[in-house]
Amino acid sequence: MTGSPATRIGRIVRRLRQERDLSQQALAARLGISASYLNLIEHDQRAVTATLLIKFTRALDVSIETLSGTEEQKLEAQLREALSEPELGTDMENAAHEVSVLAAQPAIARAVLTLHQAWRAARHDAEGMALPGGRRIILPKEEVRRIYDERMNYFPGLEEVAETIRHNLATDAGLRPDEKLPQSEINHAIATRLRQRHGIIVQVLPVDDVLRRYDPSLKTLVLSSLLPRESRGFQMAFQLMLLEARDTIEDLIREDAPSSEEARTFLHIGLTNYAAAALLMPYTAFLNVATSCRYDLEILSLRFGVSFQQAAQRLASLQRPGARGVPFFFVRSDPAGNITKSFSSCGFPIPRQGNPCPQWNACTAFSTPGEVRTQIVAFTSGMTFLSVARTLTGTVSHWGDPRPVQAVTIGCDISRAGEVIYADHLNLAARPTPVGISCHLCDWTDCRSRAFPPVSHRLTPDINQKVARPIPFEDV
Repeated sequence: MTGSPATRIGRIVRRLRQERDLSQQALAARLGISASYLNLIEHDQRAVTATLLIKFTRALDVSIETLSGTEEQKLEAQLREALSEPELGTDMENAAHEVSVLAAQPAIARAVLTLHQAWRAARHDAEGMALPGGRRIILPKEEVRRIYDERMNYFPGLEEVAETIRHNLATDAGLRPDEKLPQSEINHAIATRLRQRHGIIVQVLPVDDVLRRYDPSLKTLVLSSLLPRESRGFQMAFQLMLLEARDTIEDLIREDAPSSEEARTFLHIGLTNYAAAALLMPYTAFLNVATSCRYDLEILSLRFGVSFQQAAQRLASLQRPGARGVPFFFVRSDPAGNITKSFSSCGFPIPRQGNPCPQWNACTAFSTPGEVRTQIVAFTSGMTFLSVARTLTGTVSHWGDPRPVQAVTIGCDISRAGEVIYADHLNLAARPTPVGISCHLCDWTDCRSRAFPPVSHRLTPDINQKVARPIPFEDV
């Protein structure tokens, strides 16, 4: 389980108070307690009652999840991974307290992570990662992923734009102001708006080299006939939001100020994808269905006419203040263990280097194609999650070509698992499956799936003995 509020809330309250530029006296007045009592709480010398916890959420305008330490846990995982780089030669054994203290100072912690990112970029530069013309690659996707992490994968401005355009689509279709656009008509409505408002003609043609191509001079949007219906709808929504959400997206890009043109383009694509998903799966309607069906992805994908992956990714963005869903993580990976897309609003320590743990169902799902696999996983830090994985098979251009297969995995903190239908047949009190961020950083010693030794343990090869686990090393 994740750390309880009693052990973390003091540091969290201090951070939130300082971020809001509040003195202890000012916050204490809002809470109806003395400044000296608040000072004791901030130094974790006094427990917080349930009543006072509710007062904190109101006074600081945050959710209980925020006070539970999700951001600190995420920072701790990122710091642990960064500081455990084998090339740095640091010994992270018994350093959990120091990492926790560092994570409680978010400005310093992010500075450390920024330095680590710069060091990795410099290391890659030294290895000759250069584009034609001599320009160096500065990890653009990693930079974009950090932006999503900082915003908990929720962009209220894009949600507002999507709601406005959805209303305009209903008006274009001749519906009354109080009528909602039926989900069954959304694709036709988008194609009509592209044609009537922007002069863009949508064509579905047998093209093999691209899935979507927009020609600004001819005003044509060509979609591959290999795309399934829900993917065609998403690509049309992408094109519409590329045009009508442009100002909001450009404001976000200016605010986040990516360091390279590559990172800027990746962020532009990612934000447009987010806006397209918000258009097809309106926040309030999607959240209402999600909670009523207890986050059943099959029902969500059928109800909104989207793919399993699109519905899963949308679940990881339901973090509107005052109307939050269960905080989920989302990971997409291939059979080689490469993580090709990821988001997290629940502090899940997504691997940033190396492959994920082979005992995690994001990896084992490939042995049962198309089946939903559920699992309770625990990290050595004590963080425990419900994990739900399923493989998805893509299309091919010609018979005989190997079909691309990917796994989509979502999950949440174990404390919220009871709200999710996929936990119904699991014994949440049973011993979870031990997993690690990656083998180099994993301290689980009794693991027969390990590919590398943990960096904090000394190797103990013995010519006269072969141990059961793949790599011999000291347990302590």
